[in-house]
This record gives sequence, structure tokens and C-alpha cells, in this order.
Amino acid sequence: MSGISLSSYRRVTVKIGSALLVDRATGLKREWLSALADDIARLMAAGTEVLVVSSGAIALGRTVLGLGKRILRLEESQAAAAVGQIALAGAWSSELGRHGLVSGQVLVTLGDTEERRRYLNARATISTLLKMRAVPVINENDTVATSEIRYGDNDRLAARVATMMGGDLLVLLSDVDGLYTAPPERDPGAKFIPVVEAITPEIMAMGGGAASELSRGGMRTKLDAGRIATVAGTAMIIASGKELAPLSAIERGGRATLFKPSPTPVRAYKTWIAGQLEPAGRIGIDDGALRALLQGKSLLPAGVKRVEGVFSRGDTVAIVDPVGREVGRGLIAYDAADAVKIAGVKTGDIAGVLGYEARAAMVHRDDLVLSRPAEEWESCKVEGTDVTSA
Repeated sequence: MSGISLSSYRRVTVKIGSALLVDRATGLKREWLSALADDIARLMAAGTEVLVVSSGAIALGRTVLGLGKRILRLEESQAAAAVGQIALAGAWSSELGRHGLVSGQVLVTLGDTEERRRYLNARATISTLLKMRAVPVINENDTVATSEIRYGDNDRLAARVATMMGGDLLVLLSDVDGLYTAPPERDPGAKFIPVVEAITPEIMAMGGGAASELSRGGMRTKLDAGRIATVAGTAMIIASGKELAPLSAIERGGRATLFKPSPTPVRAYKTWIAGQLEPAGRIGIDDGALRALLQGKSLLPAGVKRVEGVFSRGDTVAIVDPVGREVGRGLIAYDAADAVKIAGVKTGDIAGVLGYEARAAMVHRDDLVLSRPAEEWESCKVEGTDVTSA
């Protein structure tokens, strides 16, 4: 397989397995982390945004605490995570700092990516870090997560993060170098698969178990992650991270499996916004705001003329034009009471009205779906203005 130019992607999420970062006897593999930081800095210098989903908190914490290789009770795992998270965050900060890069730790639970309001908060935080050219270092919050409310592996968490953030590539680095027709450790005749066009039931059947006692995921969870990512239009690579500078190795043509994104990605949450929820309220907008929405922009408070209904931040609202036609639906960024206060208010004045720093958009474009394609509005006139030509 020829090398893959990672710098050709706009936003890359890199997931790192525990066994790559932590040696069960000596702790953190500092030389490996340093080389990976070099890779990340090189990509960012080329203009690629990088997010990191880093395993290793429990593995590192249990080493620091001298807990050995025995199976840990829940409270012991959570204690190990508490110790390990501090050490891991410090290591990332130190290694990225050598390149003048700032890192930000983001700890999430399953609910933070599955429940709408918390999803919006997590996405807003990570988006802001990326805008500031910081590197988000994300991990499951193992200090509070329990088996009933956790991902249990960072492969699927990484896929959720990549799709939540609109990433176009997910790289899973672990102790396996790609997908085989069968687990190669059990079947010497297993054949390597360099490219997967689509994750079919036959592909899913090739998944195996975890390859290391430090890992909580195996090939099966990587294929689950692949389904999450590729359906949403995000390509995925499974590659070995055992050698130093593993991202550079991929670009040099090192063995890896590329999972191609769906040519017709499903934006499931937009379908949910558009048709599966009864709007909790209605937001009336002016013709200027309508033009902005048709150009793919967010709905700002300045373009809002009226607010109807009782709703909370994250609820679905209908957006209607000056003559009462539904333009689309979206997830509102404010409770109804605050939305009423800032209707018609310019962005720079929002904090003064509400008394706190708040979102610039009332409905962000990523959380909005039009009731019909913009091109179908070509003949529409709003208050005497052609909404598509202005």
C-alpha cells in the first residue's frame, strides 16, 4: 500500500492505545510519546487540525500505584484513573510544549456524546480549542464512569469524537497493523486487507479479541468504530503504533488498513432534527437572517424577530420566515427566557444583556437543517427582497 498523506486531511483524530503509551513495568513510554508529538507538530505546521483520544490513564495510574497486573475492582480502577490522568495530561503538555503547542485535557463520559445538551457543550469546548490552535487530548472520564454508563473502549469514543467534530479522518493506533481475514495470532494463513470499501457483515466477522492485557478493545471494537466513522463520512485507518513516529510511518507506506468513507454519508442527527421531534418552539426571523441560512450560515440573535414556546437549550425549534413559512428546524442554544431577551440583539451586545458570556449563534449551522434545499428558494421573495441574490 502506498503512503497516505495525512496532511491532505483537514481534521484528523488520532486514537492511541494503552499498550503504546504505557509499559507495565516502567510506566510511561516517554520516547514514544515524544516522537508522536513530533508527528503531530509536523501535521499542524502543514495546516491540519489534530485531536488526540488518548488511552492510558488507568494503565499508567496502576503502575504509579503499584497495583500490578491483577484485575482491579471498580473503585481501584477509578482511583488509578485519577492518578493516571494527572500524569498523562502533564506528559502530553510537556511533549507538545516542546513545539510551542498548547494541549487541553477533555474528559468525557458516554452521556457527554449521546445526550444532546452535553454533546453541544463538549463540541463547543473542543471547537474552541481547535480555533485556538490547541490540541484537545480526550479520554473517557474513568474516575466517574461505571460499566453501565461507559464506552468501555476508546476506539468507539474516538469515532464519536471524530464524527461529532466533523473530522475527515480517524487514525486508530494500537498494537495491530491493520485488518486481516482472521486474527493472525491464531491463523498463520490470515491475509492482510489494505483497503476496505465498505464495512459489510463479512468484514465484521473478521474481528477478534483484545491483543494485550492493557487494552480494553480488540479488532471488533475497531470495526464498530469504523462503522460509526465511515457512515458519517469520516475515513478511518487502522495502523500499528509500535514503532516511533507512527504517523510518519503511515505516510511512508507502512502497513495499514484504510476504510473508505461512505460516498453518501448519513447525517443521522439532522434527520432526527428535521422529522422525528415535535418542535418545542418557533423562532421568527427577518429576511436578512433567511439569506444567511440559505448561504449555510448560523442563525444569530440579531436576525430573530420573535420567540414562541417554552423550551430549553438543546431542544428542537422550528425557524419560520417573516410570512410564517417554516424555513427549517434546529437545536436552540438558549433557554426560551434568554432567547426572548436577546432577540434582535447584535452579537457583541449579548453578554451585556444576559450578564454572562454566551454562544454567538442562537442556532448553529451544524445543528440546523433546512426544510428544503436552498436552490428551491430561488423564486422566493421576502418583504420585496430576493433572498438568494442579496
